[in-house]
Amino acid sequence: MRRRVRTRTIAAVCALGLTAVLSGCGAGGASSDVTLTLVAAEYGNGAADSSKKYWADLVERYESDHPGVDIDVSVYSWNDVDRKVKEMVDAGNPPDMAQIGAYADYASQGLLHRVGDLLSIPVQADFLSQLSTAGEVGSVQYGMPFAASTRLLFYNKALFAEAGLTPPETWDELAECAEALKARGVKFPYALPLGPEEAQAETMQWLLSGDGGYTDIGGSYRIDATENVATFTWLRDELVGKGLTGPVAPGELDRAEAFEAFAAGEVGMLNGHPSLMEMARKKGVKYGMVPIPGADGESPSALGVTDWMTAFEKNGHRDQIGDFLDFVYSEKNVLDFSREYGLLPVTGSASQAMAASGQDKEIKPFLDQLPLSELYPVGKTSWAAVSAAVKQKIGEAVEPDGSPAGVLGELQATAVRADSAG
Repeated sequence: MRRRVRTRTIAAVCALGLTAVLSGCGAGGASSDVTLTLVAAEYGNGAADSSKKYWADLVERYESDHPGVDIDVSVYSWNDVDRKVKEMVDAGNPPDMAQIGAYADYASQGLLHRVGDLLSIPVQADFLSQLSTAGEVGSVQYGMPFAASTRLLFYNKALFAEAGLTPPETWDELAECAEALKARGVKFPYALPLGPEEAQAETMQWLLSGDGGYTDIGGSYRIDATENVATFTWLRDELVGKGLTGPVAPGELDRAEAFEAFAAGEVGMLNGHPSLMEMARKKGVKYGMVPIPGADGESPSALGVTDWMTAFEKNGHRDQIGDFLDFVYSEKNVLDFSREYGLLPVTGSASQAMAASGQDKEIKPFLDQLPLSELYPVGKTSWAAVSAAVKQKIGEAVEPDGSPAGVLGELQATAVRADSAG
């Protein structure tokens, strides 16, 4: 409502000929045309399902109803998108919007629009409350959740049946299953992707399953905690050191490669999110899903992951950005994106629609996990730097001669320095 009043007021002033004081006024409206730039992450696995196709369709529909606004979208892989946006910001030329992995460092620098200044009240209120709160810095929301996921242990039903195995509930059972799969020649008995694409996710899920995590209950980093060192020592000695993670060193194996190997029938087990279901189905792989095993039983906590939409202030265009994002977060568009890429909706309306739909029944275990899942410490301005460090270093902790205590200690030191700098 506020935006419509402002628009009518500006139009009235232009009609009175007071163009000198309003740069947005112009003959025929030509000077009011705006091009918004958006940098987005790639969720697809190739040209056929690239995020470029999703955004092209959405932008075409939006622009057809908004002739004065053009949306210029650039899509980058998850290996590159955060770095690309940082380079643009450091060069003094941020995009209008960026859909990336973290937001707090930009918010702390005063670079982002407040979400309450952008979105209409119904759209902002539709975010799942846990995710909305996670987007806050100093009790003000700057990050808009864009896509979410949780994790379950996927296993290849055919390989398990051939080996006479039942899904594991504990780490020791997981290792026993991996031993049996290796004996039958399975290429990746357990795929452990600690490569730079998404190592922070695999790491956190393992830390949680060992009753640890990146931070303590007060929110301070505890990466080198005793529980975490014990978890990575077990991984090094009981999985990697025994050749149960396949021919590719975990530090060189990316999540996308691990998923592709599972869909090719080469993986016995791995931690996966909803998008893996469709990948496996397309390749005819029969899979099962169970809760993530923990040290002594089911993992105490499940990993929840949320990617973020941000809007930078520098170029202005607040109203146009807000109007476009209202469209992005409509129930239809959130559902379309979630279904296309096998992810969880971040809004209540889309979540309810998915939970009630027969076509989405397989995703219900992930939906059920989301409200109780544990997210990255995204509200910390240091998280982007810490996440980047984890991606680069954590694979060294499970190398045959690696030192979990040493690597986790280095990461803790990095986290403390980044926290102090923030």
